[in-house]
Amino acid sequence: MFGAPRPRFVVFASVLALVGLAACSSGSSNTATEDAPADSLAPATTLAEPTTTTTTLPPIVAPLTGLPVDAEITRPALVVKIDNHPKARPQWGLNQADIVFEENVEMLTRFAAVFHTNGSDPVGPIRSGRKQDVDLLESFNSPLFAWSGGNSEVTKLIRASTMIDLSHSSANQAGGYRREGSRSAPHNLLADTSKLWTLAPEGSTAPQAQFAYRAADEAIPGTARETGGAKLTMDGVRVLWEWNSDVSRFVRSQDDKPHVDFEDVRVNAANVVVLFVQYSKSGYSPVAKTKGSGEAWVFTAGKLFQGTWERLDTAQPFTLKDTAGNVIKLTPGNTWVELTRVGNGLSFLPGTDPTSFDYP
Repeated sequence: MFGAPRPRFVVFASVLALVGLAACSSGSSNTATEDAPADSLAPATTLAEPTTTTTTLPPIVAPLTGLPVDAEITRPALVVKIDNHPKARPQWGLNQADIVFEENVEMLTRFAAVFHTNGSDPVGPIRSGRKQDVDLLESFNSPLFAWSGGNSEVTKLIRASTMIDLSHSSANQAGGYRREGSRSAPHNLLADTSKLWTLAPEGSTAPQAQFAYRAADEAIPGTARETGGAKLTMDGVRVLWEWNSDVSRFVRSQDDKPHVDFEDVRVNAANVVVLFVQYSKSGYSPVAKTKGSGEAWVFTAGKLFQGTWERLDTAQPFTLKDTAGNVIKLTPGNTWVELTRVGNGLSFLPGTDPTSFDYP
């Protein structure tokens, strides 16, 4: 920003004309002395340069990505439970979500896709919620929760939680719920995030930030090391994340096939956070224990931090720390969080062929 033009120095001069006068009869002398100069300059007067103050406002960033945005996003977070059954693939909306959690269900995985910065019309296929969703998602400040429904126990828990129930039966046509004719039920339920957001209760607030992010000029700490990615064994699904230096992203495969969305775009992430968690059981359903602490791997900017996760209050986000005890900062952008069973992950170095070794 340019300021006003600099003022010039202004010099005022007075010219004293010295006129020799003839002596009068009274003997009066000349009005100017003989050693006075013919011309004389008055002292220079300098006009002071005005001072200006420039205030730089901190950039506005999206809380769930750390990326700059034009204006504060005040709407609530919207969580959509997305099916990962082979008949539900490819899915809608996974690349538009700010954060995606992958959780084990009954011999398969399911996604809890968190939308805030952007939406997806349509989104899905949408499937049922689980008991583990209640603790996992509490830190998003009463998020809207889009799901197909569940058994009586799960339904009771979700409706008693801080989440806003926008199930198929509750939101229905107002949320844009419909069946996709090219898929078979129950793997064909879609909705629109733009319509689901209109159902937010009055007083709904934006989510709190879930992770810390590096500034653009901030160096990556020396506790990180180079990585080629990771192989993870989830329940019924083998997951591969590989660092792609050409696009500076981690790209995802499932069961040794590239995982693409409905638009045939490879599922990708700026960050992949692997939380090694214990699972209990509720009936036939696994229940991830996301309150407590455990081992964490954080993949970001082609680097791997090995450290820990901690969460003693489910209303608060996970705290990620490296081996030196410092908070791990992510690359601004979208993040995938893998809720992996303890011991079910392997990382590999750059240049390693991931097909050369087995899944853990």
